[in-house]
Amino acid sequence: MTAKRVSYTLDSSLQSVNTAEETAQLLAAKAGFDEDNCLRISMAVREAAVNAVLHGNAYDPNKKMTVAFENTGHALVITITDEGRGLDVNKVPDPTTPENLLKQSGRGIFLKRSFMDEVRIRLLAPGTEVTMVKNVSSPAEHHKEASK
Repeated sequence: MTAKRVSYTLDSSLQSVNTAEETAQLLAAKAGFDEDNCLRISMAVREAAVNAVLHGNAYDPNKKMTVAFENTGHALVITITDEGRGLDVNKVPDPTTPENLLKQSGRGIFLKRSFMDEVRIRLLAPGTEVTMVKNVSSPAEHHKEASK
């Protein structure tokens, strides 16, 4: 992988969610991820973009979503930011508890954390920033290289 950065400022629309997902799929493939990981990355981006547009910006045409992709050479780093009222991640119900298993929503953060190597959620004023990292190799391989 070679280091590159791409950033978009998009409207709060479903088309913007699609654009973010398609870009993630393309850049993940260019970064050398296999088909399964490309799918996982694009699904995580879709979840984050839907949350930004729907929950963050509430489809407000005056609010934007920013999506940035950075290929560091070791990882694909994706940051999605909205201009909404912000997300308190501690108030998000655990989708794996029995009372939440059959709910139709509320799995986005869980899925992002399952698909990506690292997920950071930061409250802004206003908005929320979600940063997701997918390493080219596993963290264990990075640890082995660092100890040599």
